[in-house]
Amino acid sequence: MKSSRLVSILLLLQTRDRMTAAQLAGELEVSVRTVYRDVESLHAAGVPLYGDAGHAGGYRLLDGYRTRLTGLTVGEAEVLFLAGVPGPAAELGLGRLLAAAQLKVRAALPRELRVHADRISDRFHLDAPGWYADADDTPYLPSVADAVWNGRVLSVLYRRWREPTDVRRRLEPYGLVLKAGRWYVVAGPGPRTFRVDQILRIDPCDEEFTRPDGFDLAAYWTTYQQDFHDRLHRGEAVIRVAPGTRLTGAAGDALAGGGVKEPNGWTRVAVPIESVDRAHDEFLAHGAGIEVLEPAELRDRIARTVTALVRLYG
Repeated sequence: MKSSRLVSILLLLQTRDRMTAAQLAGELEVSVRTVYRDVESLHAAGVPLYGDAGHAGGYRLLDGYRTRLTGLTVGEAEVLFLAGVPGPAAELGLGRLLAAAQLKVRAALPRELRVHADRISDRFHLDAPGWYADADDTPYLPSVADAVWNGRVLSVLYRRWREPTDVRRRLEPYGLVLKAGRWYVVAGPGPRTFRVDQILRIDPCDEEFTRPDGFDLAAYWTTYQQDFHDRLHRGEAVIRVAPGTRLTGAAGDALAGGGVKEPNGWTRVAVPIESVDRAHDEFLAHGAGIEVLEPAELRDRIARTVTALVRLYG
């Protein structure tokens, strides 16, 4: 809608100071001609919006001009308060700032939008971590966040999974990511990904760094997750699955995608596995509902475990 687009132009210019018609058109996903018409509408409404010609030109607002948030739609106001997750903000040391910001935004909203925002706060609560996972202990999270914000190098003692476990690392923190209740810091050089809860100590370091131009944290994380999943299931097993047996994860996806039905109701299917050790534990949890056919190493491993259980239970 045009009214929503006009408000977006004002907010973009308030936050970015100066933008060309082409830049505004790209942000709003409209034509440059549409931007020109919107600017004329803003002029007609008395908004002090000025355009400068030349290479360094663009549109800008008169210094000190600010628009109130009356241009927010109901949906935008609801999402604004739904997105303000207090838990992660508190972990970053921003809990009080978030509360103050929401209070100011709420005060600037028209009455009907305040009602909708209050309903969101009353009816939705976001709790990202899973039920069976203890909360990570991240005492250094505020320090890491401060280094991310101010472009300071971190000298840390970090615990990794392989020997030697405790190692020194020099990190140039580009950004923080919260995934399923766990904090990760993406840091250079590389960049690489580190778990914040595995930082054992941060030593004083006055060194500063420059974040690479064009680094996109969201794009990096999307690629990182895809690479992680590609590395996770590099093996394969052929199994027979009894009727009524429910598989989850990658094995469940493979079963849902096909397989060969047998006359007795069982299904023969090839499923991806992370490792023989992991598959051994996962398949045994289904008892007699799964028979492993291949690889031979996995089948023999499960057979030895079952034989030991028979001896144990008589």
